[in-house]
Amino acid sequence: MSDHLTNQYSRRLFLQHGLGFVSLAATAPLFIQRSAGGMLMPFAGLLSSVPGVPEDHVLVVVQLGGGNDGLNTVIPYGDSTYYNARPALAIAEPGQSRGNQQGALKLDDKSGIGLNPNLTGLKELMDEGVASIVQGVGYPNPNRSHFTSMDIWHTANTDAHGNGWIGRYFDCTCNGTPVPEGAVAIGRESPLAMQGSIQKPVSFESAELFRWLGEDLAKDGSLKKPYDEINRGGSLDNVDPDSQLGFLTRTALDAQVSSERIRAAVAKRPLVAYPGGNLSRQLQTVGAMIRDGMKTRVYYVSLGGFDTHANQTPTHANLMRQLGDSLNAFYKDMKAQGNSGRVLTMVFSEFGRRVTQNASGGTDHGCAAPMYFIGEQVKPGLLGTHPSLTDLDDGDLRFSVDFRSVYSAVLEDWMGAPADKILGKQFKKAKIIKTA
Repeated sequence: MSDHLTNQYSRRLFLQHGLGFVSLAATAPLFIQRSAGGMLMPFAGLLSSVPGVPEDHVLVVVQLGGGNDGLNTVIPYGDSTYYNARPALAIAEPGQSRGNQQGALKLDDKSGIGLNPNLTGLKELMDEGVASIVQGVGYPNPNRSHFTSMDIWHTANTDAHGNGWIGRYFDCTCNGTPVPEGAVAIGRESPLAMQGSIQKPVSFESAELFRWLGEDLAKDGSLKKPYDEINRGGSLDNVDPDSQLGFLTRTALDAQVSSERIRAAVAKRPLVAYPGGNLSRQLQTVGAMIRDGMKTRVYYVSLGGFDTHANQTPTHANLMRQLGDSLNAFYKDMKAQGNSGRVLTMVFSEFGRRVTQNASGGTDHGCAAPMYFIGEQVKPGLLGTHPSLTDLDDGDLRFSVDFRSVYSAVLEDWMGAPADKILGKQFKKAKIIKTA
């Protein structure tokens, strides 16, 4: 391997394992740098330039943690079985009400399907023709464990093993030159979906807390200069560029520039008003980074609290309001920026809930559930058929769309990547994205 490639792969290995290596900078032997190149040699074959990759397209993934109740999100008010199965939890028909809760938001005059009354923000996007709902999404032999099912969604493997599907996307398409901010996750932990063999995402809970150790290495005190200018300022004058310390210092300075740029971007006032709530704050952060013109291809945010085993009605109503209003504000922000045509938002949860309510005024873990897409290039409206409420899988809705078919559409029709290589096999693409 050439010195150029060795440095390139070493840098990537460093980013993959984090800046904790900085503490070893003064003592790490040279063999570590040389070993890094050898360790990454097997991955070289995965890197390829994919013709036609739309470099300006951005994917924003919204994870609903805990298992969102799809039946009280996308409501089959035209089916009496729904009301028989959920005498206390069912959402009323459009124009009616139950207790303090209004009826479902009608989507059309034929389907008998409506939205949760608190999803007014999503309903507005549906009416504008920039949002779609994919019904009955799941996978064979469903697992009702939160952790296992989420891992299945993250890895796109029903055995829940391997790297994340988004991580494999970067492994396949980064062509050996990933950037530190190529994938960004907002939250306390970096999701498995974003973990690849080669590049790992930048992950932080808030822009204020996102501060790389590399910032302490700039002797001139400036955090806004690019690496070569900082170097001219004297940071690396006494460092052998071919040494491990030189490598670590360069990488830390690269990371410094990224963290400073993210914080500077988020500090700007957004073009639209965002509502309160954690999801809204995360999407506002993403919106700021997109507006700043960062090269990030995938952003990942999440909203928890969907494990509604008891007293579901008020909890779920509040979550629906947060979800709908946040998605609406984010799309309006993208439109105000002039970026609404290049951003696709995908919303999913690890599973739905059972058809029948439980004795605690809630619902237990289920299987199939809807997914949601927002963007100017989505095929709008209800996609697919709502699962049967009588032909059940051990009391749960049967899936009609494999979630990997949805991933295939996102990868190929939006990200311009070979879905079969990333997912490990060929899946029939779901018809979600408008194609020429």
